[in-house]
Amino acid sequence: MTMNIKTKLRLGLIFLFVLILLFGILSLFYINKLSHDANVILKNNHESLVYCNNMLKASEDMTRSNDALHNFEYNLALQEKNITEAGEREATYALRKAFENYKNNTIKQEDVLTIRKSIYEIEAVNQQAILRKNQVAFNTAEDAKLWLALIFTTLALIALTFVANFPSVISRPIRVLSEAIGEISRKNYSKRIHLEQKDEFGDLANTFNIMAEKLDEYENSNLARIKLEKKRIETIINQMRDGIIGLDANRNILFLNAIAEKMLGLKESSIIGKYAADIALQNDLMRTLLNSAETRELKIYAEGRESYFSKEMLEIIDGNDIVGHVIVLRNITPFHELNEAKTNFIATVSHELKTPISAIKMSTSLLNDKRVGPLNEEQQELVQSITGDAERLLKITSELLNMAQVETGQIQLKLQPTDSTQMIETAINAVQGISTQKNVSIRIIQPMHLQVMADTEKSAWVLINLLSNAIRFAPENSTVDISEETLGGYLQIAVTDRGKGIEEKYQDKIFDRYFKVPGEEKSGTGLGLAISKEFIEAQQGSIGVKSKPGEGTVFFIRLPLAG
Repeated sequence: MTMNIKTKLRLGLIFLFVLILLFGILSLFYINKLSHDANVILKNNHESLVYCNNMLKASEDMTRSNDALHNFEYNLALQEKNITEAGEREATYALRKAFENYKNNTIKQEDVLTIRKSIYEIEAVNQQAILRKNQVAFNTAEDAKLWLALIFTTLALIALTFVANFPSVISRPIRVLSEAIGEISRKNYSKRIHLEQKDEFGDLANTFNIMAEKLDEYENSNLARIKLEKKRIETIINQMRDGIIGLDANRNILFLNAIAEKMLGLKESSIIGKYAADIALQNDLMRTLLNSAETRELKIYAEGRESYFSKEMLEIIDGNDIVGHVIVLRNITPFHELNEAKTNFIATVSHELKTPISAIKMSTSLLNDKRVGPLNEEQQELVQSITGDAERLLKITSELLNMAQVETGQIQLKLQPTDSTQMIETAINAVQGISTQKNVSIRIIQPMHLQVMADTEKSAWVLINLLSNAIRFAPENSTVDISEETLGGYLQIAVTDRGKGIEEKYQDKIFDRYFKVPGEEKSGTGLGLAISKEFIEAQQGSIGVKSKPGEGTVFFIRLPLAG
């Protein structure tokens, strides 16, 4: 018969309740019995002894006092109503007869002796009854002690057994289930629970075993496929030209592919499971890769030659938790080589173009010389057009040559103390022609004549570029301002125009190569500001822009003051 835990608990508690109830009823029974025996002794026998004692005292004074006579008769009447023992009635009757004779006879001495004898007989009967009933009460008390002790001992043993064994009925299955669940959490799907109980715990154990069996089947059925997929992924990763390093959530190394092994100079088998930061203590490249702030291109000697890689740190996310990282070193050597070839090509072409462009400018200058011969109006317009195009081409080739110098990292600086205001005036003189054509005036606000540590030629080139842009975007008949201001150990030179300004979304891109603000005039290469940024930063300075649409633009450079 199957009995659930609820029924077991109910039956156990009912059994204890019945025992406690039985103990209480038996206790009350014996207490009431003892109380009754005591009352009987007190009421039936003790009171008779009291009456007899009173009559004995009264008999001594009956001959001299009527009060004693009345007292005797009063107690005798009470005794006659309290006859409870065998022989007590006869003795009381004899006492009454002797008392009546006493009252009627003139010779009373013999009657007094008879009276006392009858009283003694009544006392003897009641004293014997007290002894007998006391023995009965004693026997009752002994029986009560015996039975109550037996019932108490039985209850105590049952309660002790219940307390000792019943918790295990609950705790043991829970402990077994807890241990089994822990094994399942550690992927030990072969774990089974064996409980013989035919209750809820037994049902739970059977359900658990079914679940574990299904998990075991699922694990075994997918294990081969998972191993195959893992092998396939490892093969793909090892065939990649990019270096790949896998880390867990605690940054312990999970895997390396073949390229990563070559770059680090380490074998995967020797560092698997080790803390990456410990490896970085002895490996400079690992230390660089773990530095999250490191974003520059990495030049690494791999596969017998210098190669270039870009680092990318990828997070592996499971739900909302980061469970690992993958460091990818992308091989950008082919792109680097193409970019280098492009830079060399641009530098070569630009350099080769400068000579014919210079020759064209010289030829247009000769044509404008009246000593060579006069030109008609159409010829003069053609010469001016050729001159403008030649200057534009010369500017483009100069910018391309500067950019090639920047890209190859061959910026040659001649840093020396330079008068800031003189450098500004040099730049203003260079753009005086285009400012006059557009009727834009240039003014210096509070010239400071401070010494800055700078390359005069390249800094002036930057200022010329900023002034040219300001004049181009400034309205006609307006003013472009140049101001100087010291900020800590730097001098800030700001160029302010009153043009239509630059939208905020374009301000972060304005210094990118070849970038042009959409909708603006398409003249120029889009390299001027990019080159300016490289020139200024190479001098340990900085360049920036502040602008609001409709309120004009401020370009500023900051150069270190000469110590």
